[in-house]
Amino acid sequence: MKIYNIGIIGCGGIACKMAATLGGMKGVKRYAVASRTLEKAQAFADKWEFAKAYGSYEELASDPEVDLIYIATPHAMHYDNARMCIEKGKPVLCEKAFTANARQAAELLKLAEEKKVFLTEAIWTRYMPLSLKIRELLEEGVIGTPYMLSANLGYVIDRKERILRPELAGGALLDLGVYLLNFAAMYFGKEIASVHSVCQKTDTGVDAQENITLLFQDGKMAALQASIHAVTDRMGVISGDKGHLIVENINNPQSVRILDANYQTVAVYEAPQQITGYEYQVYASLEAIEKGWLESPYMPHAETLRLMQQMDALRKEWGVVYPCDKE
Repeated sequence: MKIYNIGIIGCGGIACKMAATLGGMKGVKRYAVASRTLEKAQAFADKWEFAKAYGSYEELASDPEVDLIYIATPHAMHYDNARMCIEKGKPVLCEKAFTANARQAAELLKLAEEKKVFLTEAIWTRYMPLSLKIRELLEEGVIGTPYMLSANLGYVIDRKERILRPELAGGALLDLGVYLLNFAAMYFGKEIASVHSVCQKTDTGVDAQENITLLFQDGKMAALQASIHAVTDRMGVISGDKGHLIVENINNPQSVRILDANYQTVAVYEAPQQITGYEYQVYASLEAIEKGWLESPYMPHAETLRLMQQMDALRKEWGVVYPCDKE
């Protein structure tokens, strides 16, 4: 069995979570990590038992032993980091939000196709077994015909630099709202007739809280809320004409409760035991690499691009502009 050498670009909190995940996985090695300083990379490598540390992202991407690179830098840096890796022929698992805007996303996807290099977005909920189980349950008709969906996601992250600064592609939408839009897309599809939203902005000009309503062409409706100020319940509810289902934590689904038309619980599905939940996107990436795929069926390139376009349209409506939008 091949052991895949995983490299990580970036040494922040999300990189630590991936490092912990890799330590519990089979078939992978914590091989290399890169930061903008060798000292920071070496400290990370020592803590998480990586074999190599690099003081530049280019050095890691040039290492012939690296099989997959996970990009864990802030949103605004994803485009440059991913482009550099693709140019060097390295398969990429790029943290969400995929890029700062749809133009960058389209360019990366086109480049990866031209270079025949695997590239996928690390929107972890797309790869989780329980997320897939929810779709099966809906298709089986456990709540009848679905008509309404509601979901919220909020954490107190309003002091974080990467959230507040437009030049880092900050705001609630790309950090939290992206999960809500993906939740709606996974279960209600992509045929949207109209979008209605309202946004409250920070003093720095990025979105702090938003309420987004999606009306789908088949009549379904989704109501989504995100906040960088409030600790929300993170619940997702999908309602049909024969009952509803409740998803505990749409950001990492832990359980799904099915209730009938009389509000009685008829079934509960628990998530399988996980390392952190990040392992599923890594395994999906390795499956694609082994089979020679350029994208993962769990998060197709067309869907990544569509959601980036959707977020561009929302930001335009709110007047949330990043410096890279003007390039």
